[in-house]
Amino acid sequence: MAKTCPITNKGSIVKGGYSNRTRATKFNLTGKKRAYPNLQKKTYFIPEIGKKMVLTISTKAIRTINKNGAYKTLKKAGLI
Repeated sequence: MAKTCPITNKGSIVKGGYSNRTRATKFNLTGKKRAYPNLQKKTYFIPEIGKKMVLTISTKAIRTINKNGAYKTLKKAGLI
C-alpha cells in the first residue's frame, strides 16, 4: 500500500512523544514517533474515459472527489 496520497501529497510525519512526567518537568523526551495519513483504497469509474481506477488516497481526497468529480480532480493531480 502506498504511503502518500497522489492527490493531496499527504505523507507521514515525525512527531514527538511525551510522557506525563515529561509534561510536568519539561525535559527528557521519550523519542520520536511516525504518524501516517489515513489512506483508503477506493474504486472509481470515470465515464469520460470509460475506465475503472483503484486508488489509494487520503480521506480528504475522497471528499474533494465527491465535491468536484473524479475526472476533474484526477486530471488536476496529473493521474489522467
